[in-house]
Amino acid sequence: MHEELAGSLRELRDVTGRSLRELAREVHVSSSSLSRYVSGQAVPPWPTVVALCKAAGRDPRPMREVWERAKDGPRASTPATPPVRNDLPHDITAFTGRRAELDALLGAARKTSVVAIDGMGGVGKSALAVHAAHLLTADFPGGQLYVDLHGFTPGRERVEPTEALRVLLAALGLPPGRIPDDVAERAALWRSELATRRAIVLLDNAAGADHVRDLLPGAGRSFVVITSRRRMVDLDGAWPISLDVLPAEEAAELFVTSAGGDRPGDVGEVLRRCGNLPLAIRVAAARLRHRPAWTLDTLVERLREGELAVSDVFGMSLRQLDAAQRRMFGLLGLVPGEDIDAYGAAALAGIPLANARSLLEDLVDVHLVQEPAAGRYRMHDLLRQAARAEDAAADPVPAIARLGDYYLSGMLAVRKLVEIVTPLPVIVSQPPPALPDLSHHDMAVDWMDAEWGNLTATFSLAVQLGIDGSAVGLGQLAMIAHARRGGMAQLRRGLEISMPAAERLGERRMLASHRYLLGAALMREGRLAEAVAELEVARVLMAEEGDIVGEAITLEQLAEVRLYAADAEGAVELMRQATAMLSPRETAARVRVRAVLGQALVQLGKYGEAREVVSEVIETARGLDRQKERVCLDVLGRAALGLGDARTALDHAERAVALSRATRHPIFEAASLTDTAVALRHLGRAEEATARHAEAMRILERAGEPHRMARGLLPYAQACLATGDRDAAAQHFTAALEIATAHGLTYLVSAADTGLARMS
Repeated sequence: MHEELAGSLRELRDVTGRSLRELAREVHVSSSSLSRYVSGQAVPPWPTVVALCKAAGRDPRPMREVWERAKDGPRASTPATPPVRNDLPHDITAFTGRRAELDALLGAARKTSVVAIDGMGGVGKSALAVHAAHLLTADFPGGQLYVDLHGFTPGRERVEPTEALRVLLAALGLPPGRIPDDVAERAALWRSELATRRAIVLLDNAAGADHVRDLLPGAGRSFVVITSRRRMVDLDGAWPISLDVLPAEEAAELFVTSAGGDRPGDVGEVLRRCGNLPLAIRVAAARLRHRPAWTLDTLVERLREGELAVSDVFGMSLRQLDAAQRRMFGLLGLVPGEDIDAYGAAALAGIPLANARSLLEDLVDVHLVQEPAAGRYRMHDLLRQAARAEDAAADPVPAIARLGDYYLSGMLAVRKLVEIVTPLPVIVSQPPPALPDLSHHDMAVDWMDAEWGNLTATFSLAVQLGIDGSAVGLGQLAMIAHARRGGMAQLRRGLEISMPAAERLGERRMLASHRYLLGAALMREGRLAEAVAELEVARVLMAEEGDIVGEAITLEQLAEVRLYAADAEGAVELMRQATAMLSPRETAARVRVRAVLGQALVQLGKYGEAREVVSEVIETARGLDRQKERVCLDVLGRAALGLGDARTALDHAERAVALSRATRHPIFEAASLTDTAVALRHLGRAEEATARHAEAMRILERAGEPHRMARGLLPYAQACLATGDRDAAAQHFTAALEIATAHGLTYLVSAADTGLARMS
């Protein structure tokens, strides 16, 4: 947009004497839209220009020519090109057959936007779609996106459109903070984002037309391929491609290629026993390839019994397994996550690690289990179904309980290295046969990140099956990951759905911890009244159980609620009570309580006292762990700034940033980056300050933490004002106000309103 029009609009705003928010209400546009207009980021509709002129008492006619030039002219800046993603699974080596269907699919990419591939399980829908998508990559430079919707995955809930849209929008580079909650709004945003790209999107394993309707593109030149076991007859505009079993010639070609060459015997009989299903053919050929002494007649003997279906091939493979291999195969069908490692498999089966590894390798050799990455094992959907059918009447609870204990044990090992003060009396009923090496901080965090999806899936299944110990323990220990990576809403939901399990266990200390964590999560979502209610219940339970540390830490959380509500005096009173409760031996809890007391004193303007309180414990903190030291540095830096020593404040904040980076704690890194920026602004280095603020906001956007984003935007706006960039400052104040209003963060609304009012 031309700066000429933006300057005229700012002049109109100034003439009215109103704040941006007040003016936006008067001219019936959102404050964020008005901010974009006056900052030159967008051209307003002509009626909006007229309304602004009317509000300022100006004749709009002289503005018409300026508006026309801006509307027709180039924009001042072009958004950065989003990164191109390629999420496609690995293409099948030496893809064989399906020539007609492949040609049809490649041709459809030039004349339609949606193709739906349907067919029975094991017929090769996904293989065809993935192969075609790889061939089309050069024609769709805007990205190659893939989502497995799990419409027919045994034992797993399908991926609903709301979650699928979140995954797709995130793949396009949108931060969590920009992705709305409502499915209709997500679908509209998805269509809008896709309209500017030429991308290929593979929606695999859909349950039906309704499952994918919200995921389809609108305008634009993107191409969507859907696979499903159902025909999409009621999906308007979708080009159908139905797959049958392979023709005899293609089936024979696939078999010979997969078996590693010709063998004596009747290949036609083998194919007939496999039903010409690609998956069955590959499994049978794999058995032959690993048996050099076999002829085709030998293989046919193994296939002779039963009906001509894929289950025959599975049955053939299973009949050649010994009892231990067969048991492991059946247990792997219970795995709730995408994959499993050898340690998890050992726990699932309750056998030594070496035995589990040997059995897994046996199953990989016969293609009953895949090893997509070293040490990670997964099953094809149909094989998982066959595994569950092995012993359908068996109770899954003992195996899933053992798997839950494996993840509990791993998370407890992580907890030791991150020094969580929060009392978590988690119970491991049956220690796993072995754990990976989690003796160092980075190794522990890597394991937690790698297993996070499986851990959460096991938690959900434990809740469903009523395995209360695993449900409660995993729900509580999830706090370790969420405190580091963000996601308080997810933590809160997990604690809520596992609360009945905590109550059934009858362990009052465990229930107290559950209430405490739920209160802490609610506080960080801005739901302060609900947080206080949960924390008060937790405090009473801990006091009744004689848990002094737990009671003191709960008082600390209640004090943080007071700080959120700008009641620093109340927070100080609670922290003095907590301090009096703790003995000198409770070093970690004392450090945390004194640090929060220091934060409250800073908020009261008692900077010298805050510095004195925290200085007493910082050496102790250094002897505990790096995050305890970081908490102390945060307070010391803010106290130094209050005393006018911005240089010392900057030094403390930069050391805190380094500690959070070393411990891979992005949420705390963002908080300390904000402190660094504030110190730089006080030193007159406003440009550097805005750069630090921008870095902090990028972290918080990825984490999707609204209350932290809103709090960070307020000092960011002040830094922009210090550089003279009033438009950017207005944007940040407005964004903070919108986030705070949308999420009910009433304690931040007034601060954002005040910032906007002062600007006007």
